Amino acid sequence: MSRSFDNEAVQILTSGQPQYPALLKEIKEYPRTLYYIGDLSLLQNRTAAVVGSRKTTQYGRSTAFLISKRLSERNVAVISGMAKGIDTCAHQGALKGGSGTVAVMGCGVNVCYPASNFELKAEIERKGLVISEYPPECQPRKYWFPRRNRII
Repeated sequence: MSRSFDNEAVQILTSGQPQYPALLKEIKEYPRTLYYIGDLSLLQNRTAAVVGSRKTTQYGRSTAFLISKRLSERNVAVISGMAKGIDTCAHQGALKGGSGTVAVMGCGVNVCYPASNFELKAEIERKGLVISEYPPECQPRKYWFPRRNRII
């Protein structure tokens, strides 16, 4: 089950605006509209994607956390998908490193999926950026997650 957040915090970015990341325009079928909550300037920094399995080992989780923390300490914004497992650890490490993290959602930005990451998502909204190509209130759909990966 997913949980919703406040709609008033949601902002809109279109591909015609100067803040729209140039790298996103290079991917096939780039999103013309992004919805976001948080610090959009993170997309202008150096970035690194850290993603992995939902079913993980302790070694995988600790490695994702440490790599992300070290990247963040060097002012690299870590981008991941906020899924259980490696993605969660990547976001946590990046937040610990202090430079912020970007969560790309497979649902609306004001919906938390998985619900177990409710507190993590709230922290990312305060210290990082949550983005999605799906409008607010859109509940997660299985086939949206692989599509979301092109943005990561």
